[in-house]
Amino acid sequence: MGAPDPTDISALLERYERPLVRYALGVVGDLESARDAVQETFIRYVRDTAAPRGPGAEKHVEAWLFTVCRHRAIDHQRKHSRIIPMPLPEDRADDAPTPDFVIAGRDTEASLLGLLDRLTANQRDVIRLKLQNDLSYREISQVTGLTETNVGFLLHTGLKKLREIIRSEPDFADLPLRQTAS
Repeated sequence: MGAPDPTDISALLERYERPLVRYALGVVGDLESARDAVQETFIRYVRDTAAPRGPGAEKHVEAWLFTVCRHRAIDHQRKHSRIIPMPLPEDRADDAPTPDFVIAGRDTEASLLGLLDRLTANQRDVIRLKLQNDLSYREISQVTGLTETNVGFLLHTGLKKLREIIRSEPDFADLPLRQTAS
């Protein structure tokens, strides 16, 4: 699928909303905050005259959206990290699954994504942009402000560290890992 017309907001939403929410979720760790960050990104796109438009703009729209989304998600993370959540009263009837049930029901993918927390913030960021959103090194460089060389280095070292972590975790003993020449 080619890049949508940068003036067609519906097409942009259809193409980029899910990848942006997935990316923002990785930054903030909360679906509602991730959705808020993406909504603010599209609002800014519509309002901001600095958004890439005109001939050849479609190839820059993706990087622009991810960059703004990243900034909005980081802002949400900072804002909400200062808020102390209040627990629900224990006597409230709730049909939602218990935390024990939720934790027990997580699959391998969620557990693997949790291992990303053991990496540096830059490694997590470039791995999510590359593997979850399939951005190129150049696009990741534009989103993060890092050089393409640094992006490649962070991807290599981050994935290598993840392999080492997975090999040392008994929960992942049966997980097949692709061998690399390192």
